[in-house]
Amino acid sequence: MRFGLGWGGRIGGLLAAALLAGAPAPTAPPAAQRVRLETSAGPIVIELATRAAPLTTTNFLRYVDNGRFDGTTFYRAARAKRDPKTGLVQGGINTKAIRAYPPIAHEPTGRTGLHHVDGTVSMARASYGTAMGDFFIVVGPAPYLDERPGSRGYAAFGKVVAGMPLVRRILGAPTWPGGYSRETIGQSLREPVRIVSARRVK
Repeated sequence: MRFGLGWGGRIGGLLAAALLAGAPAPTAPPAAQRVRLETSAGPIVIELATRAAPLTTTNFLRYVDNGRFDGTTFYRAARAKRDPKTGLVQGGINTKAIRAYPPIAHEPTGRTGLHHVDGTVSMARASYGTAMGDFFIVVGPAPYLDERPGSRGYAAFGKVVAGMPLVRRILGAPTWPGGYSRETIGQSLREPVRIVSARRVK
């Protein structure tokens, strides 16, 4: 199954603006860092694999520390056709180019040793090296998102340690019939779940 995680050409339109709005990258984060996403439907706590995926986690924390996720949403629920209780939910800056930092290099699972299992947090992208401020949470096992022969896969960088029941409710929420591309038809949430704040857990 393919989910079209980068929303096709929409991310391409963000790249130029993001490159113009570049800022110095932060230093590498410490180990065992957690982030609490306070949403309009309840909290989700993510543990970042800072040592296994330093590039991707540093990028994610850059958005967290600068408030770039505050006021964004979980806007997409991509349910698997064979089992609609599995799939992924996607959130982040969406089309808000003003929130975007320059894209980062791809950090594949073959390098990090991480895998797309239930609760994995990973970066959305169009082509390799275009990930910025959109991410997704996997519901159920999704090995087809890992690096494998013929595909570099997606950059997993953490896992949900609290709030998976909420993630599952978001996955099952009503969606609009249309989409931004053939791959995303029927995946836009009718009522996106607002990310009120994203903060490091001390």
